[in-house]
Parts: sequence; structure tokens; C-alpha cells
Amino acid sequence: MEQSSHEITSPLLEDEGGSNRNRIRNRNKHRNGEGEKEEEDDEDEEENSPIKQVAMTVSTTDDPSLPVLTFRMWVLGSLSCVVLSFLNQFFWYRREPLAITAISAQIAVVPLGQLMAATMTKRVFLRGTRWEFRLNPGPFNVKEHVLITIFANSGAGNVYAIHIVTAVKIFYRQHISFFVSLLVVITTQVLGFGWAGIFRRYLVEPAAMWWPANLVQVSLFRALHEKDERAKGGLTRSQFFVMAFVCSFAYYVFPGYIFQMLVSLSWVCWLFPNNILAQQLGSGLYGLGIGAVGLDWSTISSYLGSPLASPWFATANIAVGFVLVIYVLTPLCYWFNVYRAKTFPIFSNKLFTDQGQIYNITAIIDSNFHLDLAAYQRQDRLYLSTFFAITYGVGFAALTATVMHVALFHGREIWEQSKWSFKEKTSVDIHTKLMRRYKQVPEWWFVCILLATIAATVFTCEYYKAQLQLPWWGVLLACAIAIFFTLPIGIITAITNQSPGLNVITEYIIGYMYPGYPVANMCFKVYGYISMTQAITFLQDFKLGHYMKIPPRTMFMAQVVGTLIASLVYLLTAWWLMETIPDICKDSSSVWTCPSDTVFYDASVIWGLIGPRRIFGDLGTYENVNWFFLGGAIAPLLVWLVARSFPQQEWIRLINMPVLIGATGMMPPATAVNYTSWIIVGFLSGFVVFRYKPEWWKRHNYVLSGALDAGLAFMAVLLYLCLGLEDISMSWWGNELDACPLAHCPTAKGVHIPGCPVFT
Repeated sequence: MEQSSHEITSPLLEDEGGSNRNRIRNRNKHRNGEGEKEEEDDEDEEENSPIKQVAMTVSTTDDPSLPVLTFRMWVLGSLSCVVLSFLNQFFWYRREPLAITAISAQIAVVPLGQLMAATMTKRVFLRGTRWEFRLNPGPFNVKEHVLITIFANSGAGNVYAIHIVTAVKIFYRQHISFFVSLLVVITTQVLGFGWAGIFRRYLVEPAAMWWPANLVQVSLFRALHEKDERAKGGLTRSQFFVMAFVCSFAYYVFPGYIFQMLVSLSWVCWLFPNNILAQQLGSGLYGLGIGAVGLDWSTISSYLGSPLASPWFATANIAVGFVLVIYVLTPLCYWFNVYRAKTFPIFSNKLFTDQGQIYNITAIIDSNFHLDLAAYQRQDRLYLSTFFAITYGVGFAALTATVMHVALFHGREIWEQSKWSFKEKTSVDIHTKLMRRYKQVPEWWFVCILLATIAATVFTCEYYKAQLQLPWWGVLLACAIAIFFTLPIGIITAITNQSPGLNVITEYIIGYMYPGYPVANMCFKVYGYISMTQAITFLQDFKLGHYMKIPPRTMFMAQVVGTLIASLVYLLTAWWLMETIPDICKDSSSVWTCPSDTVFYDASVIWGLIGPRRIFGDLGTYENVNWFFLGGAIAPLLVWLVARSFPQQEWIRLINMPVLIGATGMMPPATAVNYTSWIIVGFLSGFVVFRYKPEWWKRHNYVLSGALDAGLAFMAVLLYLCLGLEDISMSWWGNELDACPLAHCPTAKGVHIPGCPVFT
């Protein structure tokens, strides 16, 4: 049973929420003599989040009596983590990887939890002792459900360090033991706990750090557990969820199997089937995607997350950045033939020779897996499509823009928060007040985990240096990069739901400092990039627990245990597949082609073997791309100066340069149709419905997002188990993805590419 926020009896809360408020009320009375009604309105306003979306979605009540660490929570949580870890790694190596999200488990465990609550014994064991417990403490409750979902989150994400094991074991054909692999996997996954513990005071407790993606799960939890009064002629949230889930489940059979062209309806190509320019402009998958739209939820949400969870100002920033890069910068560079752009496709992430042919990477690797300089000079320089070079430049600019934006727009807040933290004072909202009744996780827990993990990482890399190549100073440098970027990237993610990555900059730095060691490059990237990403993930889960009033120590325990279980299951699954499937990742005719691991391996060759100096340095073609670093640093400064010059224009402060510049950071592998479809849905939800139908948005927006995700995931698994395993497919024109065969063709004179006309 829910408890009103006005019934809180904690002495700490009475002091801050009662006497402080009374002092403010009395002071205001003496100053202006206003009546009690206005004072009560002010009090009500204080009792909710200042973020409108949070105030409309998250409950301001808590019931501390609900049991949390129950037997069924451990069983269902561990089971969810194991199953999702196994399935996600199993599907990861296939030609068309399938990601099964935590929302699938979030839905599936509800009937299981209710069944266990109805059938298990309520007998009390060890009655009268310190260890008294019962298997069935009562009805299946929302707090158990949240912790089960935290376990599921651990199994739903990709364990990035598996890429290292696959690259070394399969592509480089070098020895790496299971024990060393396990050390690498666990240390990379756990290292982020340290950064999360350091920055939680900045990224979890402040109301302004609202983590929009969490509101989808919060809405889903409330729809599944709270009784909801149905408006006249309307639906409850539970009824709406079921209806949307069934529709999503049934519909995905069309883009997922029967009519796959719905992934990208590039109608411009249909009008001009023999025109290269038209197909370059109109292809949603291989071109600029003008007019292309995807009627498939996986197309819409697969790279940028759910557009229904994105605040409108962030969606608008992404839309502007996308238009500038795709429809202004890329066409100008291509048609002015910058970096010989017409020799290559207008949109591609492949690596080319100067004649537009695919670059033969294996030909430049010697027997010791170092660069064969003579072979490299024979094959000549490596070239990128101009779009691919631009995306690297955009990645450079987004990093410097992130640091500058946070320093200029949030520097004072960070400084004040630091002073308040040391004085044990902070400006809090109702959710932070409610969480103060629970014991917090001590800072030294995180410090111990951090120091132990860094020590284990240094030991692993030094003792097994023959296998991993990374020296001890590389580990410390990777940790320094991660801790430096966690706060600024965390702030951007917590406010905009978009997270700039560190993969490019980590490869860039170690490639310059330690060239010729591809495995060291991979390890450095994983320790520098993934520890930061893991920290962001842990902080997001902390905030979910914050919204759902989960005791912090219990939350911490679930995260640690779930991470360890997921690490072991992911590695065991990958090792089993690599040991039992012949020519895995090597046989292009097999379904086990490992597309993501192949890209990871190629990146290790480019950045670790060839090195950035031969691509973006004085020995390479793309040296001028480094100017993007400077441009990214200047852009937020210009916005800040304009905002200070025109303080009455509040919309100027909503221009978020890290998000705007880094809008196309997911391209490739994301394509134009992913972005255009995402922006359209984000506009309809975040602007049209939020502004003109706020009550509908409040009740159904985030529930709809969860239902679409869950329906797609369940149908995707069903299609794979029923049809994919037997390789049963339909061959007709409706399953020809994109139908733009000429979009990948170059337009330079004399370049011979199979299937493309030769210009003379």
C-alpha cells in the first residue's frame, strides 16, 4: 500500500522538509503578507521534481515496508541475467545479430513472480533467530521487479571485451587462455563501478540529472503494478500497454520476415532505377536518404534509442546536426571531390585503395602480427570515403565540444555541488528526500573496488604481456581518460539521452603513442572506453533505483552480482561457440560471420597496426581532419557568449553543441533512414503530442515505448527460432532491402567497380 509523501517520519526529513520549509513560509509572510493558499501552492511545488517529464511520470510516494531481497528476486533475477547473456552472445556472432533487451525480461518475469507468490510456501524458516527468513513474503511487488530488471540489464548489454578475445583467438590466431580472457572481461566490466561511485553525487542526486531513458521503465513498472482508474472512454495504462504490445508483436512479422522493404522505403530509387545520382541521394541504407522512411520500430530505435524517450530539445539538436552533416557538408565535399571523394561511394565505412578497390588488410600483416612496411608501401595508402572521414572529424569535434560545453554551462553547478558534498549539504527534490531514509553506499566501497580492479588490470596486462601487449602505463592512461570524460559525458547523457563515445579518441591516442601493437590498441580502447560506458550504465541504473525508491545498498549488490554473472556467461558462451563452430567469423557463406567483431578487428589493424599517423598524421591523407578538434572547442564558446549577450532568449541555452555536433556519431553503422525516421517520431512525440495532448502523453508515451520494444523483441526471437534456425526465407521484390543497387557506385572517371557503370 502506498504511503503519502506527507507521512514521512524520518528526523532528517522532518528537519529539512518541515522546519526549513516553515522558516521559509514564515519569512515570506513577514515580507509580503501573502495568504496561506499561495504558501501551500509553493509547498506542493517543492514536493515534486522541477523537471516536468519526471513530475508527470515518477511517483512521489514510497513504501519502505515492501520486501526487496526475496528468494524469488534472486531466482528470477539470476535466471533473467543468465538467459539474456547467453542469447545475446549467441546471436551476436551471427550475420544478422539480434539484441534482446531487458524490457523482454521485465515483461516475462511478471507472471512468474506472481506464480511463485501464489504457490510457494509461506513458512518461516529459522524462526526466532537472527537469520529468520521466508521463501514467500507475500505478493510479488514492484521493488522486487525493479531489482530483477537490474539483473536483466546486466545480461542485456554487450560485453565489449569479448571482441578482444575473438580478435586474438580467431582473427590473429594467437593463444589466449580462458583465465586471461576472464580477467580481461571482469576487469573491464567492473572498473566502471569506481567512476560511478565517484560521480554519483553529481549525476544521480541532483534533480536536473533526470536520465530520460529511465522514464520508459518507470512508466512500465507503474503500468504493471499500480491500479489505474480508467478515464471515461479511455484505457488504463495496463490496457494500453497490452494493446500496444500485441500490435507491435503482430506487426513486426512484416518488416522482420514478410515485407522487409519496410525497413527502408527509398521511393526516389524506384522513380529513377538507372540514375546513380538519384540513388545516392535517395537510398536510405547506402545514400543520403532524402525522402526515405522506415516503417519498422527496430529501424527507428536501434541506434539512437527510443525517440519517445528523447526530450524535444535534444531531438531538435540531433535533427539540426544530422541535416548539416548529411545534407550540407557531405554533398559539398563529395561534389567538390574533396579527398578524391568521387572515387569512392558517397556513403560507406569500408577501406579503399586509391583506385576505389577494397583494401586488402591481411596483405600488410607480417608473421608476428606487426605492420609489413614493404607490403604497405606496395599497396599504397589507405583511403576512406569522404563521409567516413567526416564522421571521424565529427567524433573529434564532439569530444572537445563536450568538455567545453560542460565547463561553460555546468562548471558553476559542479563547483557548488562539490562544496555542498563536502559540507554534506545539497539542494534536493522530493525523490532525494525520500531516499534519505535508506542507508547509502559508503564511498570507500567504491574506492576499494576501484583500487582492486586497477591493480588486477595492471597485473593482468604486465604478467600476460605476451598475449595482451599493453604495458602498465597504458592501463593507467586509459583509466585517466575514462575518469576525465565520465563526468562531462554523464551530464550530457543524463540531460539529453545521447552519449558521445570514447572509442575513436582512445584508439587515436594509443595509436600515436604505441604504434604497431594491434592487441594493445584493442585493450587500451576497451579499458578507456568501456569503463566509462559501464560507469554511465551503472549511474543510469542508480537513477532508476532512485526513482523507484530501491535501497541503495541493495541496488549496489544487485549490480555487482549481475555484472559478475553476465561476464562469466558471456565469455563461456563465446568460448563454446569459438571452439565448436568450424571457421567461425571466417567463412563468409556461413551464418556465423561475426560482423561486429570483424569491424573491431579492422579498427585494431587501422589504428593499432597502421597507426593514426599514417592516416590522420603527417604521413597520411587526412591530416586536416584534426582541425575538427579546434572547431568542436570553439562552437560551445560561441553559444555561451550569445546566451550571455541575450539572457532573455532562453532557447539559446537549449542549443547543445555536443549533441548537435555529435548527432551523426552512430553513422556508420547507422544509416540515413534510421535518423530520418527517428527524428519524425521524436518530433511527433516530444513536440506535437507533448504540447497539444499533455494528458495523453503523461499516461501513455513511455508505456508505448516499452510496449513497442517488448513486442518487437518477442516476435524477433520467435521468428528466429521458428524460421531463422532452419534458414527459411521468402524471395520476392518486397524483401529486396532498399532497392537502390547503384547507390554504392563511384562517379569518378575510369573507376571499375562490379555492377557499376564506368565513367569516361
